[in-house]
Amino acid sequence: MTGNGGARAFIAEQAGRSFASDWVTIDQEMINRFAEATRDFEFIHIDPERAAETFLGGTIAHGFLVLSLLPHLRDQAHLPIPPGVTVGLNYGLDKVRFTAPVRSGKAVRGVFTIVDTVERQRNQFQQVLDIVIEQEGEDRPAMIARWLVHFTIAEGA
Repeated sequence: MTGNGGARAFIAEQAGRSFASDWVTIDQEMINRFAEATRDFEFIHIDPERAAETFLGGTIAHGFLVLSLLPHLRDQAHLPIPPGVTVGLNYGLDKVRFTAPVRSGKAVRGVFTIVDTVERQRNQFQQVLDIVIEQEGEDRPAMIARWLVHFTIAEGA
């Protein structure tokens, strides 16, 4: 690594740390608005009576709705931002699995674990986060994923 070690030392100290967000309730209104925005009108999401007749027992959130909450949950978890960050970019996701349905009215939270942060080019880093989306009162998580984020730090940070 090059330059001032302040930001780099801070980054190195974060590996292995976990941060949990606040709980967020996914209610039917949120589900319906997501259906409108994405044009995904599958009945298991928007028709409570018909969905109640299935093994699900009622409507469930879209998996992609749960996924789309990641930026909000990340902000709520207060992950530490290295000093001198000038820009951060979403690089992508690996190993996304929707492991349990989220029924309308359930609360979820994100638990973010910083796996590693590697300097790819001078002052440009890739951070790997393992994510577990927990459901309040449930043993099985709603979703798991690995999130890749790129960020740049200012020269000398």
